[in-house]
Amino acid sequence: MKPRLLFVSPRFLFPLDQGGRIRTANTLRHMKGGAFDITLMSPVPRGAERFAEQTAALCDRFVSWPETPMSRLRRALALAGKLPVAVATDASAAGQQLVADELAKQPDVVLVDFPHAAVLLPDTLSVPSLMFTHNVEAEIFSRHAEVVHGPMRWVWRDQARKMRRFEGQMLRRFNTVIAVSIRDADALREAYALRRVEPVETGVDVDYYAFHAPGDAPAFGPAEGTVVFTGSMDSRSNVEGVGFLMREVWPLVLQARPQARAVIVGRNPPDALVAEARARGLAWEFTGFVEDVRPYVARAHVYAIPLRVGSGTRIKVFEAMAMGCPIVSTSLGVEGLAVRDGVDHLAADTAPAFSAAVLTLLDQASRRQALASAARALVVERFAWSRVTRRFEALCFATASRQQAA
Repeated sequence: MKPRLLFVSPRFLFPLDQGGRIRTANTLRHMKGGAFDITLMSPVPRGAERFAEQTAALCDRFVSWPETPMSRLRRALALAGKLPVAVATDASAAGQQLVADELAKQPDVVLVDFPHAAVLLPDTLSVPSLMFTHNVEAEIFSRHAEVVHGPMRWVWRDQARKMRRFEGQMLRRFNTVIAVSIRDADALREAYALRRVEPVETGVDVDYYAFHAPGDAPAFGPAEGTVVFTGSMDSRSNVEGVGFLMREVWPLVLQARPQARAVIVGRNPPDALVAEARARGLAWEFTGFVEDVRPYVARAHVYAIPLRVGSGTRIKVFEAMAMGCPIVSTSLGVEGLAVRDGVDHLAADTAPAFSAAVLTLLDQASRRQALASAARALVVERFAWSRVTRRFEALCFATASRQQAA
């Protein structure tokens, strides 16, 4: 009989339109049928039944409770509370009761997805436990505070303070903390004096994200070129980054290539941002939600990652690398990833440097090809999901065995 793994998530995992969901779903998909019998728990929104088949592919058993809509009023009230807003809005009495019921069955190990999900757990855990962190959560708030002005800076700083307190208290409760990079593991260990933090690097489906040589993209003239960005456009980090690309980088690109295009692929782009692009007369397309980002990436000549706030690792990096779309990224956009500036991507943190890197790739077909080939080779060798999941599964086994033997 297989050992039983209880996996608790604060979010329903579908659709796969956010980095955390993609990372978690692929981890579970590749673990199913392996060493553990997996019970997955999460809230479910209305219409979740259309994802029944996909959910079944992740686990042997699925336990759920109704998702509570996150209204603006609820978020506003949470600002005054002791918990960070991102945590308070995940609290659920129904979820807490169901999680307690499953823990009473004494699974061999419990794995919790995101520190937010700790609000669904009892105060003490009687089974071996792991926390899967996708970010250094407090960093996200601190970095937002660095790039905003006025009253919002105080709001972000207050949220960062609350998250540091909550994140430290919650992570210390777990026998093992899993981070998504060596850099994040070091940051969590130093910030919260954690005893056991293990990095498990993000993976990519190298078959699904098949390689397309840069020369296969549509031909373009000396005044043209297409730049693509993919990411949920209801993410504050992505909105800020795309705003930086539009307002500071793009005017410099247009000086050299006045017919250049940008395609922003991701759900819920803010109306104000779309209107701004239109008012500026830019050849920008905002797709909204798409079922498949691959055609947009395959048709682009440069993949831009203009992020200046956020934490964790960006799955979009490995997806673009696997497909062979040459990347220009800020340092933060590839933070924590084992990538090499000038070899498999170009790094640029200021608007002049970012625009110059984009133009370099649009001007030089041989440079696009060299970066694309090196990037594809790297992800195939080190970051295929099958390799990543073996490491994840081994940590679950080691945690369960160590604590049961103690």
